[in-house]
Amino acid sequence: MIHLKEVKTTDQLKKFVEFPFKLYKGNPYWVPPIVKNEINLFDKTKNPVFKHADARLFLALENNEIVGRIAAIINHTEINEQDIKKMRFGWFDFIDNTQASKRLLDKVEEIGRENKLKFMEGPVGFSNLDKVGVLTEGFNHLSTMVTWYNHPYYVNHFETLGFTVEKIYLENKFLFEHVKREPLERISTVIKKRYQLKSLNFTKTKDLLPYVDEMFDLFNKSHESLASFVPISDKEKSYLIDKYIRFINPEYIKFVLDKNGKMIAFAVIMPSFSKALQKANGSLFPFGFYHLLKAKKTSKDVILYLIGIHPTYQKKGIHALLFLDLQHSCEQNGIKNCIRTPELIENVSIAAIWKNFNPITHKRRCTYKKTLSTNC
Repeated sequence: MIHLKEVKTTDQLKKFVEFPFKLYKGNPYWVPPIVKNEINLFDKTKNPVFKHADARLFLALENNEIVGRIAAIINHTEINEQDIKKMRFGWFDFIDNTQASKRLLDKVEEIGRENKLKFMEGPVGFSNLDKVGVLTEGFNHLSTMVTWYNHPYYVNHFETLGFTVEKIYLENKFLFEHVKREPLERISTVIKKRYQLKSLNFTKTKDLLPYVDEMFDLFNKSHESLASFVPISDKEKSYLIDKYIRFINPEYIKFVLDKNGKMIAFAVIMPSFSKALQKANGSLFPFGFYHLLKAKKTSKDVILYLIGIHPTYQKKGIHALLFLDLQHSCEQNGIKNCIRTPELIENVSIAAIWKNFNPITHKRRCTYKKTLSTNC
């Protein structure tokens, strides 16, 4: 018999976070998180997302052994301000047993119906900066620190339990050598003169920090038309700065300003920490921090993490300015491979930006949806 236990204690939360370490033990493609960071993610006193979201965590047990986990999430901004009556679920992992996956998903459905929500969708996080989607293709490719990995049988469980595909995401990569400097220089010269733009580059994190709030505002503005987008709140900005921005090489963050000094475009890439995180195996000590710092300085792969262009300037070639500056930084650091984070398959604008670099789709993932009936 499978029974559920809601996470209430620190010890239970630690077991919730550590369950994938057992599930994917020995898998060469799974990238473990740092356990402490993952625990802090669900700490309501540390993560400001809980100012406008709720999460309940559950463990599935069989004979007192953990066989699955799930996070049931309600984002009140999404529901009350965007009128999207969605029950979210994420951090969904389970053994190949449909009784376990069903019990976990049934619990999320129950919570969704209790809150009079119209459908449930996942796996997703609290917002668009969290991990998203079930991997459906590319199981033999190394995961990244910003994506979930899963066993192939996950897809069969969703289909068996009556879920349908809601959104499809593509993950692409390309060789850095495909990024040619000459055409970028030519286009950038024309674009800068035409729109009177200025590029900003940095060598010290402290110099870019005054611009980061404006970057997140632009991120909200440039992505607001995408499906399921939830804007970043002011309270979340400082949290994200500490979690990501302070750890990214400053030369990998690029801004473009208009003639009035207003930010109209940005790009953020980061070194791949996948292999370093595998070596760290969930802990920063005694050697995890060393592996991460070494990867920050020596990794030859980069993750193309975020890009945003103000709607007024989209489809005007502004991305060439960002890519030119990134090309220079990557060239100096000897980068070999560029890996993109999951992008919605219908996001043709972003696909058009990357097309000249001969990208290869090496992974696909999707979210699954189920309609909820409030009458049952």
